[in-house]
Amino acid sequence: MTELAKIPVTVITGFLGAGKTTLIRHLMANPQGKRLAVLVNEFGTVGVDGDILKSCADENCPVENIVELANGCICCTVADDFIPTIEALMALPKRPDHILIETSGLALPKPLLKAFDWPAIRSRITVDGVVTVADAEAVAAGRFAPDEDAVEAQRAADESLDHETPLSEVFEDQISCADIVLLSKADLAGAAGLAAARAVIEAEAPRKLPILAMEEGRIDPRLILGLNSAAEDDLAARPSHHDGHDDHEHDDFDTVVIELPEVDDPEQLMAAIIRLSREQNILRVKGYVAVSGKPMRMLVQAVGERVRTQYDRAWGDQPRRSQLVVIGEHDDVNVDAIRRVLLAQSVGA
Repeated sequence: MTELAKIPVTVITGFLGAGKTTLIRHLMANPQGKRLAVLVNEFGTVGVDGDILKSCADENCPVENIVELANGCICCTVADDFIPTIEALMALPKRPDHILIETSGLALPKPLLKAFDWPAIRSRITVDGVVTVADAEAVAAGRFAPDEDAVEAQRAADESLDHETPLSEVFEDQISCADIVLLSKADLAGAAGLAAARAVIEAEAPRKLPILAMEEGRIDPRLILGLNSAAEDDLAARPSHHDGHDDHEHDDFDTVVIELPEVDDPEQLMAAIIRLSREQNILRVKGYVAVSGKPMRMLVQAVGERVRTQYDRAWGDQPRRSQLVVIGEHDDVNVDAIRRVLLAQSVGA
C-alpha cells in the first residue's frame, strides 16, 4: 500500500454477544497477507473484548495495534476519542494495511460512518465495508422483530404510543447500515432457524444484502474484506431511526461492574447468571473470574440465558480479581439485586 492510498476500515457491528470478537479473532488468524490494526469500543469500563484480542496478537497484528476505547460509545465521543485514536493508528511506525473496528453492542453505526467525513481523516481513510453480525438463533426467535399484528392492534388502540423498543431500534439500524450480514451460531439455529432469521433480516433491510451463515466466527476473509463500499459516501442508502438527530443517548441501558471473591463452584455462578436473565431481563454478562484451586482465569460470556465459560490463560503476575460486567435495559437494572444474586453464589448461599 502506498502512503497516498486510503487505509480501508471494516466496521463490525452487531448486538450484544452476537460474535463480533470471535469473528475478529478469526480475521487476525487469517489476515490474507495484511497487517491489521483493531479498535475495540466497549460499553462500560472493563475491557474484556480488548483483553481477549490482545491475547491473540501476533506479528500481523501486534499488541500495539490493538486499542480499546471504554470511555463511551465512539459515535458519541468522535472528537475526543475516535479521531485521535485513528490518527495514532495511522501514525504507527509500520502503517496498518487494514483497520478493524468492533463497535459496542449498543452502538448505532451511522453516526460512526459520519465521523469518517471529518477533515482530519477523510483524505486518509475510507470505510471498506460495514459487517453486521446477528445471532441467528436469537433473531429466529423473534427477539428483535415485534409481532406485526400485535403492534398494529396496539397502534389502533392508541396511535400516540411508541411501540418500538430500544433493542429493536439498535438492531434495525445495524441491519440498515450493513454491506453484509453474518448469521452467527448457525449450528445452534439449524436450517429452519437460519431460514427464519434470514427472512427477518430481509424484511428489515432497506436494500438487498448478502446474508451468510457462520459458526465460531469462521468465514472466508475474502468475503468481508476488500468490499470497497466507501460507506461514508453512501449514507443516504443507510437509513436510521435517528436520522435528523445530531447525537443519540444510551440512557436506555445501564452497565454495572460487579467484583466477586474467588468462586468455588462455577456451575453455581452460571445458575446465578441465568437467574438474573430470567428475573431482571439482563441482556449481557461478561468478564473474568478467579476459581478456587484453578491457576487459569475463567472467561465468562453470557447472552440472556446462554452462558459460556472457558479457561483462557494463567493469571501469572496479575491479581486474581473477579469482575463481571452486567448490561441491561435501564428500567430492569437493580444494582443491589444483581450484586446480591452474584455474591450469594460465591459464599454458597
